[in-house]
Amino acid sequence: MSPTRTHVHEEAFDDTPENVFAILHTPSAIRKWWGASRAIVVPRAGGLWVAQWGSEDEPESITTATLTVFDPPRRVVLGSYSYVAKSGPMPFEANFETEFTVRTAKDGRTILRVAQAGFPLDPAADDFYAACDRGWRDTFAGIRRYLGREQP
Repeated sequence: MSPTRTHVHEEAFDDTPENVFAILHTPSAIRKWWGASRAIVVPRAGGLWVAQWGSEDEPESITTATLTVFDPPRRVVLGSYSYVAKSGPMPFEANFETEFTVRTAKDGRTILRVAQAGFPLDPAADDFYAACDRGWRDTFAGIRRYLGREQP
C-alpha cells in the first residue's frame, strides 16, 4: 500500500454533542450546511451516505459512501467512496476514508473533528488535496451557520 496523507480540521461549537452528531446523518441538515441538492443517509453501521450537488437531471457531482462506523453521538466513519463528477474522474486513484468525531471540550463546548485520509502523495493529487483543505473550512462555516440558526 502506498503512503498517503490525511487532512484534519476541527472546530468547537456551542451546541450539544447529540445535535452536532445529528447533522452528520440527517439529510435535511446535510442539504443545508453542505449546500447539497439531495442527500440520502441510512444511519447505521453498513448504511449508505449519498449527497448530490447540482440539478437532479444534470448533477455537478455525486458522492456515495458506506458508513463503516456509526457510533452516536461520538463517531461516524465513511468509506468505500464512489465519486461521479460532470467534470470527469479524479486524475489519481484513491481509497478515501472520512472520520467524524464529536467530543466535549473542557469548556463544555462540542468539538467536531474531521479526518479525511487516503490522499496519495502523488503530485497529481496536490490540487485536489488543497481544494479539500479549502472545502472543509467552507463546510465548517456552513455548519456554524446551520447550528446558529436551527437544530436538526
